[in-house]
Amino acid sequence: MSPIVKKKGEKFTLPGKYLLFILTLLCTGLIVITFNTNFLSAPISAVGGSLIVPLQDGISKAGSWLSTRSEELVQIRSLLEENEKLRQEIDALTMENIRLQQDRYELTNLRELYDLDAQYDEYDKIGARIIARDSGNWFHSFVVNKGADDGLAIDMNVMAGSGLVGRIVDVGPNWAKVMSIIDDNAKTSSMVLSTADQMIVSGDLELYAEGVIRFEKLIDSADRVVEGDKIVTSNISDKYLPGILIGYISSINVDSNNLTKSGMIMPAVDFEHLEEVLIVTQLKQQVGDS
Repeated sequence: MSPIVKKKGEKFTLPGKYLLFILTLLCTGLIVITFNTNFLSAPISAVGGSLIVPLQDGISKAGSWLSTRSEELVQIRSLLEENEKLRQEIDALTMENIRLQQDRYELTNLRELYDLDAQYDEYDKIGARIIARDSGNWFHSFVVNKGADDGLAIDMNVMAGSGLVGRIVDVGPNWAKVMSIIDDNAKTSSMVLSTADQMIVSGDLELYAEGVIRFEKLIDSADRVVEGDKIVTSNISDKYLPGILIGYISSINVDSNNLTKSGMIMPAVDFEHLEEVLIVTQLKQQVGDS
């Protein structure tokens, strides 16, 4: 009886060798069809194209994006390093510029002191730097870095800018305190350079806020003193050497007694900006004795 004959009540079964033979024939036929036609390859290619191509395109775009980001990160890192170098160079140039400005400012001050020294070459002088000052907006009282060890003494005259600053009022081994002519307690015997008329110059910090100080007790019966005249230290002063420029007359008024005049003087020294000064190492009495 044939093995494929189905008995009543039994399930249909196909022997393995027949199943293998059928599958072999089917595969052989599919191979022949695939090699000679596009019956199967076209649908498979279409399905593969619709699935694989977008996937490949997505992977390509992702790779391109990652490559671009990587290059940008490298460029950013390079720019950050370059920016840090430039910042350091800018800091160095800024410090150099500040140093040059300070050197130029100091050179200007030293040139002024040199010119002032040449103008009063009959007096022996030494330079000193201001290291402290009293509270306030101006150098009405300050301390310099030279003292008794350098030959300084009380009442020695101090100059800067274009003329008289003040005099030493206290001395230590390596420091000296100076009271300037704008101080409220300062009184300076002075005279008009062009006429030799005597006067007293008085310090006034409130007035100096307007850039001037006061003079008084000027006897000018001939009315020869005018605005702009130079005021210098008097030869009868007991503290100051004669002929040191104090400033210029900016205004003149006749006093109520009709005998004397008073007014304002614009000082020759900028008491708001002082750093270095010249100190005359001779006293008035020494000059008088010599």
